[in-house]
Amino acid sequence: MESQGTLRQAIRFQPIKSVWVLLILGLSSIRGIQCTFAGCRACNVSVTDFGGIGDGVTLNTKAFQSAVAHLSQFESDGGGLLYVPAGRWVTGSFNLTSCFTLFLHKDAVILGSPDINDWPLIDPLPSYGRGRDAPGGRYSPLIFGSNLTDVIITGDNGTIDGQGAPWWQKYRAGELNYTRGYLVELMFSDCILISNITLMNSPSWNIHPVYSSNVIVSGVTILAPIDSANTDGIDPDSSSNVLIEDCYIVSGDDCVAIKSGWDEYGIAFGMPSQHIVIRRLTCISPTSATIALGSEMSGGIQDVRAEDIVAINTESAVRIKTAIGRGGYVRDIFVRRMTLKTMKYVFWMTGAYGDHPDDKYDPNAIPVIERISYGDIVAENVTLAGQMQGNPNVSFTGLCLSDVRIGMAKLKKPKPAWNCTDIEGTASSVSPPACPLLRDEGDGGECPFPEDRLPIEDVVIDQCI
Repeated sequence: MESQGTLRQAIRFQPIKSVWVLLILGLSSIRGIQCTFAGCRACNVSVTDFGGIGDGVTLNTKAFQSAVAHLSQFESDGGGLLYVPAGRWVTGSFNLTSCFTLFLHKDAVILGSPDINDWPLIDPLPSYGRGRDAPGGRYSPLIFGSNLTDVIITGDNGTIDGQGAPWWQKYRAGELNYTRGYLVELMFSDCILISNITLMNSPSWNIHPVYSSNVIVSGVTILAPIDSANTDGIDPDSSSNVLIEDCYIVSGDDCVAIKSGWDEYGIAFGMPSQHIVIRRLTCISPTSATIALGSEMSGGIQDVRAEDIVAINTESAVRIKTAIGRGGYVRDIFVRRMTLKTMKYVFWMTGAYGDHPDDKYDPNAIPVIERISYGDIVAENVTLAGQMQGNPNVSFTGLCLSDVRIGMAKLKKPKPAWNCTDIEGTASSVSPPACPLLRDEGDGGECPFPEDRLPIEDVVIDQCI
């Protein structure tokens, strides 16, 4: 194996652009959340130490698996770091371990194997009851971990490429019997940091923290063709205390989608997504949302704070997707300072999204949508200002719009700017004037945004000696 000093030099002297990468170079812990990342790992190894060959052809699954297995023995003794040097490293699915750092050189590319057999089948998520694409199980994520703590995936903007094109083609042709694998998934885990890397061409969702807490995604670039199927960017799912910041996402689906389980399975599992901060996000997604809430939201979604968001050529800004049978709730959602350019919708919400896992859902499970606030929104070249359709059984309530300036696109056949049904709320300083179901409170009103900060926002980094 390469010496510890050699590997530390190889990592230390890369041009570092992300403050989070400094965590592994000489920083020990983060305070402010109930979580400690061990920045200085006791054992550093390279994938080449375990037979890895970065020629873009050789399958390196065993090399990655063996390296992680070796480092797992240091979980309670300072942890381990796996270094991926420059090269193109083809691999099938592999699992991570606790107290672990995966560090990619700037010219390192981890490539998902094009052989479907290198993505083994695993059980469906319990809060979904089946795979999202099809009944039954699902293909393992490329990079996966369960019941872990203190996991860092980072580098000097190295790349993880899922090589998803064959998956998209097979999915559209109906040739897959199981749900496609995600690019990175951490399940039942705590203290997760994903920073300063590029993810591209995922078979489906890119980053999926599920049943997890204390998650930071910072300085990440996510790229997929805009016509690729279900390539969501970052999907916190039944997860709490999540910070998403300084990310650039081009996607064939929602750039960020917050979820919490599907119909009766999500209701039974009962784990909400909550205490989530999204800031300084740039999104391009012509057929989907900048930030979506749902449609799988049966465990509940609450306390989401989004600010300083830019969307370009994207279908909608914040989209709430629910349906009869979902149950659960979406409440206490706060959005401010959005800049939107070329959008189909600014405000989009529906209580009739449909799409059920099976026919066992409860038709009396009506989602509750309440206390949704939008402020300081500037948009241009917009087709429809608001498509806001609640549920005829239970209206969406407590909607608040303030300081909203929307420039409508010039259409050959002009349409009404707003389409609203079964909603209640207020509007202040909104142009063009909001629909009558939102009570006009004149100019000068301001929608609420929490003044307190969540603990995940106030991490403090300690020096490691």
